Amino acid sequence: MGRRNGYRGVFMRGGTSKAIIFREKDIPSDPAERHAMFLKVMGSPDPAKRQLDGLGGGMSSLSKVCIVESSSRDDADVDYTFAQIPVAGTTVDYSANCGNMSSAIGPFAVEEGIVASCNGEAEVRIFNTNTKKIIVSRFAVEDGRPKVEGDFVNPGVAGTGSPIRLDFIEPGGAATGRLLPTGSVIDTFEHPELPGPVRASVIDATNLIVFVLAQDLGCDATETPDRMEADATLMHRLEVIRRIASARAGLAPDFDAAASIEGNPKIGIVGPSRDYIQTTGVAVAAEEYDVSVRMLSMGQAHRAIPLTAALCTAVAARVDGTAVAAMARVPASVDMPLRIGHSSGVLPAVARVGAEFDNTWIAHSAGVFRTAKRLMEGIIYA
Repeated sequence: MGRRNGYRGVFMRGGTSKAIIFREKDIPSDPAERHAMFLKVMGSPDPAKRQLDGLGGGMSSLSKVCIVESSSRDDADVDYTFAQIPVAGTTVDYSANCGNMSSAIGPFAVEEGIVASCNGEAEVRIFNTNTKKIIVSRFAVEDGRPKVEGDFVNPGVAGTGSPIRLDFIEPGGAATGRLLPTGSVIDTFEHPELPGPVRASVIDATNLIVFVLAQDLGCDATETPDRMEADATLMHRLEVIRRIASARAGLAPDFDAAASIEGNPKIGIVGPSRDYIQTTGVAVAAEEYDVSVRMLSMGQAHRAIPLTAALCTAVAARVDGTAVAAMARVPASVDMPLRIGHSSGVLPAVARVGAEFDNTWIAHSAGVFRTAKRLMEGIIYA
């Protein structure tokens, strides 16, 4: 029996996610062959949801692939494509970006020699091919390599690290071409499988997110991931809302077709700040944050808020009338971050949003800090 195919890759943590990062030149060019390879290296599909036969971690935030190469664009240094790999399924999803893994792309580009950098602050301009958006990554470099050690706390990640600032330029319309893809700041969803009319805001900024008012589902948005996943009725209702929103936003042609686009849109429940307990057992007081959000994607509750969801939350808070704006204590100054309470702590995010003369909302930028770490490199076998 011949030796299996091997591909050079780097295993990295970016924010609260992990992924295998490949250079474009090191993987198959044929889409079908590439698709099959991604599934194999992550250990999918696995009905037991453990991905023991690959590098996946049994949940959506740990089952990801990134592809990076030098960019031919004048406004970017590297092109970056994100692939969400299902744990139990076989459909590789390219419909959205991963903000957490975006934080690893700049350091990866410097360490790989794709982007030259000297000591001090590096700036890497990243073109995300999924959303057709530019992300500017800034981070410290020491001895020619991205700095890893530091005192910045990335909620959801043990220890501390060197901060990476990510600025998403003109993030609106990443998936649908419109910041408000349904044309409304808030929509009412009705379906036989819902408890009654449910209010939600569909916001497309860095990623397409459906923000559901927790109170309409009998929640308060401080639930733990385990509690959410144990509530089959709640999880089903959120999936129904997600599919309705997908069709209403024009991402899928209809409710049934939305089932095949598992990674987009993501869905979250939002509520006002109140005392809660993190997954680590640490207490968080209501006055320590401004709005409570619990996110889901790929049928699983996130242990920490995805970076793109945090950025989208910050944008939504600046749009009058949205579910987020209604629940949040929005800082008076745009330079003050919105403090988002999630399962693993509090994450600050900033956004600059404006209303044009015709009452059209425009997201100019959104920013956040993260950390990243190169964990392993070598030949990955499929």
